Amino acid sequence: MPTLSLLLVLAAFACSPLLSGRPLEPFDVYNALQGFAQLGLLALAIGITMIAGEFDLSVAGTYALGGMLAVQTGARSPVMGVLTAVAAGAAVGALQGGLIARLRIPSLPVTLATYIALLGLTYTMSGGLSKTYANADATLWVDQPIAGVLSPRSLLTLAAFLAAAAVLGLTRLGRELRAIGGDRRASRVAGVGVDRRIVGIFTLSGTLAALGGALLGYSYASANPDPGLQPLILAVVAALLGGVSLAGGCGAPLGLLAGTLSVALLAQIVAVTALPDFSTQLLYAALLAVIVAVESPGPRQAVERLRARRTTSEPRSQGGRP
Repeated sequence: MPTLSLLLVLAAFACSPLLSGRPLEPFDVYNALQGFAQLGLLALAIGITMIAGEFDLSVAGTYALGGMLAVQTGARSPVMGVLTAVAAGAAVGALQGGLIARLRIPSLPVTLATYIALLGLTYTMSGGLSKTYANADATLWVDQPIAGVLSPRSLLTLAAFLAAAAVLGLTRLGRELRAIGGDRRASRVAGVGVDRRIVGIFTLSGTLAALGGALLGYSYASANPDPGLQPLILAVVAALLGGVSLAGGCGAPLGLLAGTLSVALLAQIVAVTALPDFSTQLLYAALLAVIVAVESPGPRQAVERLRARRTTSEPRSQGGRP
């Protein structure tokens, strides 16, 4: 699914001049990659927890908290603002992971409660208003064009995906996360440190979400105490397009990268072709419908039965009487 979805969206992006009436420019690619940078770290955060069979709803709240902390503490030193945001995100993730692992409780209610608490915290910190970031140099730097299509923010996001792909692909951590998502009890019997891994992935999820919020705050030169549910919804769509199963146990960072690029390119297609804003929502809804249809057990069982019939019919046709 990740490769197919990305190829289809790339083809649609290449054909968008047929509707817009103008050729594609490097700035269109730059805008698409800026959208990728805005969504990427959030999608990577929630996707990694989904691979392990968990679901971190709190990433949207951590996203808002990271942006607020970076804007309020990073006026003089942008690096200090990012470090403050990342430290807070890691602490929130570690606390959640500890509760989920030690008490053996589902992640959904814990992370939902954390999401609500973090929104309340950001409202308290900002007085319910957006906070302006006064360091114009940092704002210009994070979105400075590189080679016409990239920026420091998109490069940092891409580096995070590649680092995650290297760690999960070259070490046993990736296999252990998929094993935990597939069958947690069997993983414990096999000697996998399930509790440590759960704490680790939630700590990483909080870190990535806070970093994404901090970079977004610098880019917009402001921080919103409530980014809404759209970033969370789009991150889930990107993760599902990236091959992560709702049941857990499968997925990879490179697939998440392809899914996030697909979502970002879809948004840019709507912008290039000047379609109404609601067209984006309809496209995402259609994507979710396709994903649910593919993930549902009915179509899978039908495909398996068809394959089984073909497998059993081939020997008969080859070895039967004329």
